[in-house]
Amino acid sequence: MFIKATGYQDNRIRIALENIIENTTEAEFPLFFNRCCHIIVNRWQMQPHCKIEIIELVCLLERALPPGGAVSRHARKQRQLIKDFLSSEYFVRLQRLARLIDGSLEPEYRSNNRIEIVSNSVGDLIQRYPYLHQHCLLTEGSTEEFQQTVETIQAGIQSDYELNLSQYITHRVRLARLVKKYKAANKTKIPKRLIQKVENPTLLSDRDLDRALRHYMGKVSHNHTYYDLSQQFLTHTAQTRSYKEFKDDLYEYIVSGVDSRFGERRFNNKLYDCLQDTMTEFEDRELDEFLTMRTYCQLFKFLVVDGKSNSNHERYLDLITYLGEVKTIGLLLKLVLLCGKVKPYLEQRFSILFSHYEAVSEDQAPWLVKSLENLQVAFSVHFGEADFSLIQII
Repeated sequence: MFIKATGYQDNRIRIALENIIENTTEAEFPLFFNRCCHIIVNRWQMQPHCKIEIIELVCLLERALPPGGAVSRHARKQRQLIKDFLSSEYFVRLQRLARLIDGSLEPEYRSNNRIEIVSNSVGDLIQRYPYLHQHCLLTEGSTEEFQQTVETIQAGIQSDYELNLSQYITHRVRLARLVKKYKAANKTKIPKRLIQKVENPTLLSDRDLDRALRHYMGKVSHNHTYYDLSQQFLTHTAQTRSYKEFKDDLYEYIVSGVDSRFGERRFNNKLYDCLQDTMTEFEDRELDEFLTMRTYCQLFKFLVVDGKSNSNHERYLDLITYLGEVKTIGLLLKLVLLCGKVKPYLEQRFSILFSHYEAVSEDQAPWLVKSLENLQVAFSVHFGEADFSLIQII
């Protein structure tokens, strides 16, 4: 009915659709058709055996017929509207949902059709990062029903990830204890039956994952963890009299975790200028949540990426070049730990980077994949439900 625009049997519905097409502007149609798609997508999503239909729907739309092949004026207009819809942000988000579902299905239930722009693209990894889902799948017009669908998918993937990460850490602890035990007995070989391999649930190497876990949970400065440092800062700034004093304190809090050579040469002055230029009209005002949240959000724009219209992220690339992905994510984590309410804003910054590189193959943006993986680890250990404290035994 929508894609072919010809041959639909029910005359009443065909006439009703023709009236809609004639009275709907090119700007209005994408929202209308997106709603039509999501009416059935929401139904399919609630029935596990029907989820594959979402993938088939997207593939069907991708193969929509060209407008020029239609005989009637109405059919040509309708096909053109569908073609225009395929260039909209609505369809991009529908594609992401299909890729997310495709990645979550067991192999035997997967579709023969693939929703991918480039083989092994960054976009194919969307199912790995639940913190991106709200920002990459929902639009202003998303129904409450679809929001609930996305939240359910998000929660399920996060829960599975935390369970897998916890099992992996437990495995590493057991292995470390076995190695210690056999070394003490002057035995060099551990029987294979005692070692049940547990897969690393991330795309990081075992060594990089261990390093990330220790960094985000362990001591990072003067025998203090990131959480300790955030609490000390909050206690200190509770006595701060003005917004200007807060910005000065915040500058010191941030640069304390930056390598001095990189900071003095390339970073500190720019950070200082950014803070000094932030909401200068409020400098004498008493500190409140509005000012602190706006400041943290401004810093995320400065440190990661400004926005969709200005996707320049050279400063972030500079940070990971000199500090590495682990410490750079740690720097951002320091700010989130000061105010959990700004976590969605940081997630949004990374969703902009994800969208920017979505069609690029993984090996062309390894820094982004490592960043997304490290952020997933950092968020899981600080905001997840599982206990990962065993990592400190390794």
